[in-house]
Amino acid sequence: MGLLEQYMEHKKTFSRSGGASRPHSSSSSRPRTGGSSSSRPRTGLSSSAPRTFSARPPLGRSFNASRGGSASSRPRREFGNSGGKRGPRKGQHIDISKFINKTVITEEAVVFTPEHLFKDFIIDERLKTNILTKGYNEPTPIQDRVIPHILHGHDLVGIANTGTGKTAAFLIPLINKVLKNPKEKVIVMAPTRELAQQIEMELKGFVKGFKIFSVCCVGGAAIGRQISDLRYQHNFIIGTPGRIKDLIERKCINLALFKSVVLDEADRMLDMGFINDMRYMLALMPKERHTLFFSATLSPEIAVLIKDFLKEPVMVSVKTQDTSKNVEQDVVRIKAGEDKLEVLHDLLINPEFKKVLIFGRTKHGVEKLSVALGKKGFKAQSIHGDKNQGQRQRALDTFKKGLAQILVATDVAARGLDIAGVSHVINFDIPETYDDYVHRIGRTGRAGEKGKALTFI
Repeated sequence: MGLLEQYMEHKKTFSRSGGASRPHSSSSSRPRTGGSSSSRPRTGLSSSAPRTFSARPPLGRSFNASRGGSASSRPRREFGNSGGKRGPRKGQHIDISKFINKTVITEEAVVFTPEHLFKDFIIDERLKTNILTKGYNEPTPIQDRVIPHILHGHDLVGIANTGTGKTAAFLIPLINKVLKNPKEKVIVMAPTRELAQQIEMELKGFVKGFKIFSVCCVGGAAIGRQISDLRYQHNFIIGTPGRIKDLIERKCINLALFKSVVLDEADRMLDMGFINDMRYMLALMPKERHTLFFSATLSPEIAVLIKDFLKEPVMVSVKTQDTSKNVEQDVVRIKAGEDKLEVLHDLLINPEFKKVLIFGRTKHGVEKLSVALGKKGFKAQSIHGDKNQGQRQRALDTFKKGLAQILVATDVAARGLDIAGVSHVINFDIPETYDDYVHRIGRTGRAGEKGKALTFI
């Protein structure tokens, strides 16, 4: 059975159980999918009985949003299937009913109980202290299942949505590896500079007080500074495939020295056309290496890449259903003669729209919408490909700190963003694919919080 077939069978089991199954062990010492769970690697952890787990989060209330303004002067905004019949001009192949998910309250919610605590993992005590200082006590599902395998040195494929804690899942055991061997070098590839920078920021939090150094190699930033930084001691290189390849060709990075590699959001790197760059760089690394793949989906292309470059990988899936049960989804129907911008304005003036991420299809459209909202008195920022790195970072920081209510973004610019407390995602322009839709609404309803997503049609 091929890797993709294994995953599809694994996914069926996951869907039936409502939770994520752990990787099992075969008769060999390396754990594999399938087989008995009793031979799962323990990594020298303190003993604890296996516990049940469901990745299904608690459900929220239904959403009955209305347009802002006086009730006497404004008609109630119609959501869902009622009202006008106007449909999307683009993305017409997407079933609009998938944009509607009115959740209900359940009597009880199955809560995930981790098998381990961070203090149970056999890692450097200094690292444990930093983890606890950051407020990490219980691992998330992906961390609970992935960290033991990485500590054992197994190649791994992690299927998980964004916002599940996967960054810490691979950073913690890799930092421990560097603490054990200061000459160890790790390279982490991510699809966007924002995600690469977030990974480096999280790394710095975990290695505070350690002599562990990193270089962030991304486009949109001065390459001269990165070349200079690479001349000094570093254990981690974190960056985007394009910039890393550029630095390799300039003889600034020697991948033969790197024995650990992480490809984060590998599916998005493929979507963005980095497949050849990924193959090129993996081929330059030692054959005996530690390779970790993380992806929200497992396409045939990803399966081929895994088959070519990973050795007997462990498969760990804690991916939730197609869309998060923590996200209330609905549509906003624009009737004939209505101004789309005015409808958006009337939604945004409602106090529940506290921290809003709005998606547009084009760079020009995103910038135009951001400016228009500013003229209407909203504190709005935008990120898209026409802005340089400094402008994008300032916009993100302003939004993260709550100094702006609204961030308007393109799909590519917002890929991989981890912003806490986003109350609403609004699809001002319909996404091109349902996969893009899932990625968009995944920016809200994170870390167990409730979120709402509205799609204009």
